[in-house]
Amino acid sequence: MPDLTIPTILSLAAADAINPCELAILLLVLINILFYNPNNLKKVLYAGLAFILSVFVMYFIYGLVIIQFFKVITVLTAVRLYIYKGFAVLAIILGILNIKDYISYKPGSLATEMPMSFRPKVKKIISSITGVKGAIFLGAFVTLFLLPCTMGPYIIASGILSVMDIVKVLPWLALYNFIFVLPMLLITLIVYFGVSKIENIQTWKDRNIRKLHLIAGILTMLVGLLILIGWI
Repeated sequence: MPDLTIPTILSLAAADAINPCELAILLLVLINILFYNPNNLKKVLYAGLAFILSVFVMYFIYGLVIIQFFKVITVLTAVRLYIYKGFAVLAIILGILNIKDYISYKPGSLATEMPMSFRPKVKKIISSITGVKGAIFLGAFVTLFLLPCTMGPYIIASGILSVMDIVKVLPWLALYNFIFVLPMLLITLIVYFGVSKIENIQTWKDRNIRKLHLIAGILTMLVGLLILIGWI
């Protein structure tokens, strides 16, 4: 593997992790559970952890499927180089779209946020979540049907990892997914230990959403450029 594998995977995972889409869904889950259990922070903690674990497991499985798909395609040596360069172009495009959201933000932007048409349905589902079981279901639902709209960095990372044996891929995929869920884990713990209220975190996210897109855009575009010039 290239020497830049670690920073490459970490950069893509970080760009994926700060996507406002996942953070917004987790905050809505915590707000709803806290509404039904105002004096039971442990239930909020367990539900938050259940949601995160469900997302982690489903996203991990997604990664394995994507990697296997790329393994099948790249058996054809003639197209391998073109596919690899295609990852670079995809990363650059995603970077540009995120930077565009920093310059001129519009909720539900293509490939960077959950489409606006999905949001009322998601909020309706979230409003019915009152505990751990519901949080597990929502985590799986979100990963299966909504996160694919914004999982560009994951596709690129999976493509890069597809040149490795599947056994060697597992720790890399675990690392990516740990970085991916880390902000959600921190938010859940911050709420549980009373470091900050959910409303304050929601306000911070809304106030800094353009900056989050900028950071994600820079990281993703940088990876794309490095692939394109052959440094990765």
